[in-house]
Amino acid sequence: MSKRDYYEVLGVSRDASEADLKKAYRRLAMKHHPDRNTGNAEESEAKFKEAKEAHEILSNAKKRAAYDQYGHAGVDPSMGGRPGAGAGGFEDIFGDVFGDIFGGGGGGRRGGQRAQRGSDLQYNLELTLEQAVFGTEVKIRVPTQVNCKTCAGSGAKKGTSATTCTTCGGAGQVRMQQGFFAVQQTCPQCRGKGKIISSPCPDCHGQGRKQEQKTLSVKVPAGVDTGDRIRLAGEGEAGGQGAPSGDLYVQMHVKEHAIFSRDDNDLHCEMPISIGTATLGGEIEVPTLNGKLRLKIPSETQTGKLFRMRGKGVKPVRGGMTGDLLCRVHVETPVKLSNKQKDLIRDFDKSIQQAGQKHSPKHASWGDRMKAFFDELKA
Repeated sequence: MSKRDYYEVLGVSRDASEADLKKAYRRLAMKHHPDRNTGNAEESEAKFKEAKEAHEILSNAKKRAAYDQYGHAGVDPSMGGRPGAGAGGFEDIFGDVFGDIFGGGGGGRRGGQRAQRGSDLQYNLELTLEQAVFGTEVKIRVPTQVNCKTCAGSGAKKGTSATTCTTCGGAGQVRMQQGFFAVQQTCPQCRGKGKIISSPCPDCHGQGRKQEQKTLSVKVPAGVDTGDRIRLAGEGEAGGQGAPSGDLYVQMHVKEHAIFSRDDNDLHCEMPISIGTATLGGEIEVPTLNGKLRLKIPSETQTGKLFRMRGKGVKPVRGGMTGDLLCRVHVETPVKLSNKQKDLIRDFDKSIQQAGQKHSPKHASWGDRMKAFFDELKA
């Protein structure tokens, strides 16, 4: 199981400051401290440790930079703990905990420790809005453990092979009698593997795996959004002793756009219009991700008016109706006027005021509410 995103754990944005990280960590530490959650200590301790780990990584500038680029792989190549732990049933747990004491470990113990599946990895991929909406194909470089090509992952020098451990007979465990109890322990000679590599591979030093940068091509489907993940099966870390590789999860992060903002499948933009266009009506040119459109502005349009262009948003990645483009207009006050223009504005404003409420109904309504408010204060 892959780890949660550290920013998600702390509940902060990816551009959070050091002070924001510290504040978020303190809040979670107080909330989940085991001493304050005696009724659910185990879950609280897990959340407390998760928050502590996230803060330790993100509060370190170098580790944070590595995490932002490569995810958990950039700061923790092992991806935390034994892969597959928790996937087995009660018998697996019973064998792990009590087998060493009573000599009753599961069948897997008799043949040495089972080879571990490779760790899952995460890569954070930044996309432009256009790439997310229309889809793209990108190449990424991921640091990971891969099978050693020289020894084909065996760990043994070419032309040789691992031999059965003579101390444990290949079981990976040795049994010691202590009074009435038989204590079963990991074999100190082969360290539980059941086999000995007498001639290690010179390239991987007997590990069977090497750290490398792997280049992968990722097809990003149209319509993805921040938080979506693409699973690349078998592209995680190589498993030990021929076990299957883990998976690579590519997590999407869509960058801010200069014009549009996204809300689910809808796009939003803001457009300035002149006082003349707002008053008399007209047409303006509106950008979309597919080109430009002409938008008709009716006369007497007020600032903040929202216009909806159906089907000009984002088509959902999992299918369904395409979203809309919502354009909000803002009436722009003219600046840097000449004296002649200012005189024209004064004459215009004077004629408006002389007409009373006819041309400014909102202003008149506001004046009535303000008068009523002050009358109540005097009462």
